[in-house]
Amino acid sequence: MTRILVVDDDLAIREMVAMTLEKSGYRVERADGYAAALAAIRDRRPDLIVSDIYMPGGTGMDLLKEVQERSDPPPMILMTAKATIETAASALKDGVFDYLAKPFDLDVMLERVRAALASHAPSAPSEASGPGSMIIGSHPAIVEVYKAISRVAPLQVPVLVFGETGTGKELVAQALHCFGAHPEGPFIPIHCGAIPDTLIESELFGHRRGAFTDAHSDRRGALAQANGGTVFFDEIGEISPVFQVKLLRFLEDGVIQPLGAETAEPVEARVIAATHRDLRAMVASGEFREDLYYRMAGYEIRIPPLRDRISDIPALVAHFQERFRHELGLPGAGGPPREALAMLAAHPWPGNVRELGHVIRRVIIEAGSLDDVAPLQRILGATAGPGETAAASVLFPGCFQEPFVPLDEMERIYILSVLAHTGGNKTEAARILGIERKTLARKLRRPGGSELEDLDGGGP
Repeated sequence: MTRILVVDDDLAIREMVAMTLEKSGYRVERADGYAAALAAIRDRRPDLIVSDIYMPGGTGMDLLKEVQERSDPPPMILMTAKATIETAASALKDGVFDYLAKPFDLDVMLERVRAALASHAPSAPSEASGPGSMIIGSHPAIVEVYKAISRVAPLQVPVLVFGETGTGKELVAQALHCFGAHPEGPFIPIHCGAIPDTLIESELFGHRRGAFTDAHSDRRGALAQANGGTVFFDEIGEISPVFQVKLLRFLEDGVIQPLGAETAEPVEARVIAATHRDLRAMVASGEFREDLYYRMAGYEIRIPPLRDRISDIPALVAHFQERFRHELGLPGAGGPPREALAMLAAHPWPGNVRELGHVIRRVIIEAGSLDDVAPLQRILGATAGPGETAAASVLFPGCFQEPFVPLDEMERIYILSVLAHTGGNKTEAARILGIERKTLARKLRRPGGSELEDLDGGGP
């Protein structure tokens, strides 16, 4: 019988994963941390390891490296509630089969387990890279972005990044560059909407002295500056038909000819473009060249808006607090209070993560911290009521719970989190939890479950 080792210091999560696997016919061994996992694999090699990343005594990344150093290492799936692009990229590069963000769909987990057992083809280990995190968040939607970056970054194909204003499209482009084949090369951003047609050729291709009236000296264009690295076309949907023709010519030929130059020169640069607009619709309406779209869309990455991953707000707020206090030379402080998080969770965030950063900066300038919610309330123009406070408790349970709670309370917290993630849809929540809808209904009726019923508003 196939033997799977499940490693997690969180008893509720460990048992949920283990019991799901056992119901599917696998033999499961449990380990509550790094040391216990090492002992388990020392005694007998498992066919697959499913492990949390952050645990006392050693991380899942440490366990991955330990496993990869052994002969015939088993495939490994990592799961975490604190995902980062760095850990995703490093884990996938070091040979992990997949990387799951909590809370995850149990059907998806089972599918990945089956695929890992079928493939059994981990790659050789390599060193992790990069301190800190370029992109903040652990919501499953943003983890999918991390995985997409990890897959395509090493490949020399053009990438289109889609996302609303303020979602972090340039950060994704920088991550693609940093984890790409030539991270030591230059990263040159071009803000398309800011370049008038009369300056396109000079900006992109450069010019020689005397090429036109104001050309008093030679100038290297943005494409030549990006040689050996990455060129990033921000807001590619804003470019004019003239710009489209010149860009298409470069993508097809890979050469540039500065204004006034007699010969062309080759340029090798990774091309990444981003937009908040629907390029397919623009192609259909004739606003954007179809051949240019397909030239640029070697791979597409879509960034979720902040309103679709509000469970990441506490981590983003902590990041912005630390960053702006450091920039402004202010002393550190504790985390934001529950009421502040409730207000932030209730805001629609039309400007996404960028807007959140601006709000936190203004509050820190005005009040020094989020402890006094009056400035935050004034800036957001909203008041957090009891319902919003309850919603924040569900969406951010880790921010409000004691470190050690009973198992049934952990189960309740997890159910609340999943139901909040589904927007109160009980059928979808039951599917993710891997239980019957009537079982979920029973758990909602038990003591402690009434809070959940109030929140979901009697959804389907």
